[in-house]
Amino acid sequence: MSRIGRKPIVIPKGVTVKIEEGTVYVKGGKGELNWRFPEQMSLHVTDDALKIERQSDSRAERALHGLTRSLINNMCIGVSNGFTKEMELAGVGYRATVSNDKVEFAIGYSHPVQYMLPNGITAGIDKKQTKLTLTGIDKQLLGQVAANIRSIRPPDAYKGKGIRYAGERIKLKPGKTGSK
Repeated sequence: MSRIGRKPIVIPKGVTVKIEEGTVYVKGGKGELNWRFPEQMSLHVTDDALKIERQSDSRAERALHGLTRSLINNMCIGVSNGFTKEMELAGVGYRATVSNDKVEFAIGYSHPVQYMLPNGITAGIDKKQTKLTLTGIDKQLLGQVAANIRSIRPPDAYKGKGIRYAGERIKLKPGKTGSK
């Protein structure tokens, strides 16, 4: 059996899990998420845990077993605690501002770049306007938004300027050397 898939999901206090017609609904203090799980999986809810079982031992079902457990576990964590993703803007004059559901970047282009945040994702900026904090309850959506923002201006290979995840290490290439 899958090591991840056979572990039961502990349902946090204040979170309710409901299963209806191949869809799992998870509701908590921060919001509500739903996901249509594969029909090869069967979910069993007890008082404080959720167990996932598969029908056969085929390779595809073993892969879906662990995936299903991970996604539902992330849903439970998201509606109770939420997720955050931090990003840094590295470069002279690089900064960001947030207004309502829009983030505006000044990142070396001739014009400011605007990014509309999807529903469920909020952004915050520090005082220096170089650290962006994204928060949300859906881990998949949060990671995709962070990847989309990073793709606006990925870190440069020579100077390291651009938008990067917090703590991301960029291996810089050596520049040209002068003549001998």
